[in-house]
Amino acid sequence: MKKKIPYRRNIRKPVNISRMSGGSKQTLWDQASRWYDSLVGMSGSDYHQTIVMPGVFKMLDLKSGRRVLDLACGQGVFSRYLLEKRIKPEGLDSSEELLRMARSRSIKTIPYHLGDASDATLLKDQEFDGIACLLAVQNMENIEPVFKNIARWLKPKGKFVMVLTHPCFRIPRQTHWGWDDDKKMEYRRIDRYANEMKIPILTPPFIDKVNFTMTYHRPLQNYFSALLKAGLCVDSLEEWMSNKESAPGKRSRAENRARKEVPLFMAIRAVRSS
Repeated sequence: MKKKIPYRRNIRKPVNISRMSGGSKQTLWDQASRWYDSLVGMSGSDYHQTIVMPGVFKMLDLKSGRRVLDLACGQGVFSRYLLEKRIKPEGLDSSEELLRMARSRSIKTIPYHLGDASDATLLKDQEFDGIACLLAVQNMENIEPVFKNIARWLKPKGKFVMVLTHPCFRIPRQTHWGWDDDKKMEYRRIDRYANEMKIPILTPPFIDKVNFTMTYHRPLQNYFSALLKAGLCVDSLEEWMSNKESAPGKRSRAENRARKEVPLFMAIRAVRSS
């Protein structure tokens, strides 16, 4: 199976470094920008290119010329993708360094905004036909004010699409692949799910006691409740499988079958209710 990314254990005095917190103050995402850029780069990872971005674009279901906010845009990979699809993108992120990369790589001018997505004063009087958040909601500590802002930024009947690593099956250090030798079967072990957790994640090459990011696990009901409270009604949910395949071997068939049964990503679309 895919090699696991190592996670830091026994970290003391964790620092609050949500992907979308910090405003103009330097965040760990600024410090980890080179590491993150090595994963995503100019055009996105293989997952971005083959699964996530096409899937989100389809779920947004917008005509050319519509205005879309790329929330937690990072280096602007999805913003540039939208521009190629004749959509009018704007980006928002808390990392000044990642936005610097985004601006340097945009052939045409794309507006990028630096700020905290939970800030109620941010992007006042702005309205978008759609908002997308790719693989970043799980890095946000407080989703309730973020969802309220999303509802405020959306036009009536506007669509919000967010993609997460699947919160039922892909929880750092709480879910694992296992092998059942009797059944010759690859299975997914889940140790914890029902309670919220914050989990520090190692961001190479900064291997020390203070350089890490945070991921926030939430069960599905918490996401749905927060969306509904913000005035956003879920009208679509999709589960996307990994497109990877194991090298030929005695377990490869079982591993490939398991990938098609256990989703890697979950995509939720919510519509502003009024």
